[in-house]
Amino acid sequence: MYAKSGWVRIARILFNCLRTKRVVSWNAMISGYAMHGHGDEALALFSMMRKEALVLPDHITFVGVLSACSHAGLLKEGKKFFDLMTKEFFIEPTVQHYTCMIDLLSHAGRFEEARSLIEEMPFKPDTGVWGALLNGCKIHGEVELGEEALRKLIELEPSDAGNYVLLSNIYCGAGKWEEAAKIRKLMTERGLKKRIACSWIEVKNKAHAFLVGDLSHPQCEEIYGELERLEGLMQQAGYVSDTMPVFHNVGEDEKRNMVRSHSERLAIAFGLISTPPGTRLMVTKNIRVCEDCHAAIKIISQIMDREIIIRDVNRYHHFMDGQCSCRDYW
Repeated sequence: MYAKSGWVRIARILFNCLRTKRVVSWNAMISGYAMHGHGDEALALFSMMRKEALVLPDHITFVGVLSACSHAGLLKEGKKFFDLMTKEFFIEPTVQHYTCMIDLLSHAGRFEEARSLIEEMPFKPDTGVWGALLNGCKIHGEVELGEEALRKLIELEPSDAGNYVLLSNIYCGAGKWEEAAKIRKLMTERGLKKRIACSWIEVKNKAHAFLVGDLSHPQCEEIYGELERLEGLMQQAGYVSDTMPVFHNVGEDEKRNMVRSHSERLAIAFGLISTPPGTRLMVTKNIRVCEDCHAAIKIISQIMDREIIIRDVNRYHHFMDGQCSCRDYW
């Protein structure tokens, strides 16, 4: 519970207080570290489990370990533990283990290895496997393989608009605007709608939700005033807006305005004006945080001397003193 609420340090304190640590306790703590991107801590805990515990790791333990490797970009370690699972502990990999490995390989741009691993799987790849491959294709602009992954995903879940959007973004990133337009047209024909980005922040036991460019909040003027103030301070600190995440064929000025009002920035601005200095802010977002917002929040954490946590659809990001726990790998 504490790990999923952003308090991974407290989770570890409670874990250390356990007199008897069952396998479920080790799994919860390893998985907690994994979702926060603390790969080294997760692997150190797994090593401790092997040396000190009276319980053996199970298949869930290795899901946590491989997930930790994936979130932290620990390619060499991920391969080692995938082999260790079968050779030393005789645990047959499930689709979850394969998904972690495909995500790890794809994220690292090792597409040939990822493709080979998919072909070697003893069962049919599911949406998680193809989704991990498609996400890696988006990161590295791998168009052809992304198209193949989308075809497989459409066969398995034809009504998921997120897959179409991801391929459209790959096309836009490659400057293939016509292909991107065809994907969006296909979405319209099939009655599919893109998920609207939304962020939430809790202040004084009340949740406040924001959409991109939201003007509906009662403190809207104050929020946008704070954003403008932050923009000036960020520029003084060397921030330059990155408009690459805006996959629309529009001018640079319009792109900059679009990223400035992303939902997580509105939530953070509201949190800053609504809490005392030094208060930790935690924001939840229903999709992946974009590259520009990630860079901006690092600077905001520094100039405002705040700890800011973003829980996006993939993982937790802990921003503090101008750095992020993910080390810019997500």
